[in-house]
Amino acid sequence: VLLVESGGGLVQAGGSLRLSCAASGLTFSDYALGWFRQAPGKEHEFVATISRSGDRTNYADSVKGRFTISRDNAKKAVYLQMNSLKHEDTAEYYCTADPTNGWVSSPYEAAYWGQGTQVTVYS
Repeated sequence: VLLVESGGGLVQAGGSLRLSCAASGLTFSDYALGWFRQAPGKEHEFVATISRSGDRTNYADSVKGRFTISRDNAKKAVYLQMNSLKHEDTAEYYCTADPTNGWVSSPYEAAYWGQGTQVTVYS
């Protein structure tokens, strides 16, 4: 299984970014997906998750109303649309996948991880 994130970068506070994660080596629709982030000196933090079919989503309170997770099973891709970005959203963002759980809301539930993409929000 390979997960490859893209779309990170440097953005001014209040701006938007869209992260993408391309998957290969798996039956994509069999996997729940999630996004986590890790700021320097901190542990991995749950951001958002989506069910196998995409009919259910869940978000961390800190991003609810600003971020949107979606998936395209035909393209084997998951996305994270991030709007109204804040300085505290600065972190390395990771795409995750798991075939066992209904969704991925804990780093311990994620069987597979991407290499990460850096998001830096400046004021």
